[in-house]
Amino acid sequence: MARKERISTLSIVRALAMLGVISVHATSETAAMMKTSSLFYGYTFFKYGTPTFILLSSMVLFYNYGAGDKLQPQVLGKFYKNRFRYVFIPYLICSVFYFMLVQVTWYPERSWSEAVPMFVTKLLTGTAYTHLYFVFISIQFYLLFPLLLMLFRSRRVVAWAIPLGLALQWGYVLWNKYGVQIPAKGSISLSYISFYFAGAYLGINFHKVRPWLDSLGRACSVRYKLITGSIWLLWLGFALLHVQIWYWTRSTGKEMNSLIYELLWNGHTLLSAIVLIQLAFYLERRLPELGRRLLSQLGDLSFGIYLIHPAFLALYRQFPWHKGSASLYPIFIFIGYVFALGMSWIIVYEALRFIPGASFGLGAPPRDWMQNRKNPAAAVEMIRSTNAS
Repeated sequence: MARKERISTLSIVRALAMLGVISVHATSETAAMMKTSSLFYGYTFFKYGTPTFILLSSMVLFYNYGAGDKLQPQVLGKFYKNRFRYVFIPYLICSVFYFMLVQVTWYPERSWSEAVPMFVTKLLTGTAYTHLYFVFISIQFYLLFPLLLMLFRSRRVVAWAIPLGLALQWGYVLWNKYGVQIPAKGSISLSYISFYFAGAYLGINFHKVRPWLDSLGRACSVRYKLITGSIWLLWLGFALLHVQIWYWTRSTGKEMNSLIYELLWNGHTLLSAIVLIQLAFYLERRLPELGRRLLSQLGDLSFGIYLIHPAFLALYRQFPWHKGSASLYPIFIFIGYVFALGMSWIIVYEALRFIPGASFGLGAPPRDWMQNRKNPAAAVEMIRSTNAS
């Protein structure tokens, strides 16, 4: 099966999503402790990061496989071999690491005979640490992918993919609320099926929708402008309502029906993914070379950065240098953000370049790095050009 042309813009989308993820995690402690802090606005607003990664995962897979022939056994075997090595093994290693970190730091008195069964449960539910649910539901999606690929052979299913995904997701939401009430609802892939179906639609129809996705800041048709304006206004409305209602809830202690929060989150994050894709096309055209290359590299390394950045945040929080000062606290949060992002970026970049087998813990290296390993001269030139920039 011939590999399709890589969509370079998606690296920038991943970078923007990664910046959102770290923003949420850097302010999560504030959100938990301070009910009226303005940082809570940022915590809620940037929750688009993980859902965007989910949509992109689906988009890329259906772009590569969705319009071709059925997955042949050898292709399917390679598909699962790569996911096992670059997704499941890192998930297993990180689950062990973070569970051990919590065990040693917070529960040193807990016996290992009690801890081991607890770890197995957390591994099988994606809850060994707060951010690992994303990898867990990605594994679920990969297991379901051949079945979904068969489903999307139907042109009618493709045409109705987005409303069908929303219907399935909300069917699960209502069933969970009024029926089964699964405690770790967010660790089940059905919680994000609208993102997977929207990604499938964009991936299969990419060449049709690309002109619109790349229309931001360009001279384009009135139709494109109306679609873009409508989506951006709708996104802004959902985002502002989502942020404000959560702030109202935390500051007053009052709660609305949980379906309202679910609706606002779904609308905010799903539209954010579309907005970020458009924004990434714009940035790819307008940014200077250095900015474009940095964002692309951040996006290419985002999976490894996603996996390890909470460890650096946890380390940073062991040194509360602001000493409770309200005026210094936002600076403390910002420096923690920069520290977690910078250290994760450096570690992942250097490890994947120079440490054999680092991909078992950090995910696949960028495709051009893998190609350059087969061509040493090109690898030397790539390193020189990177260092020069």
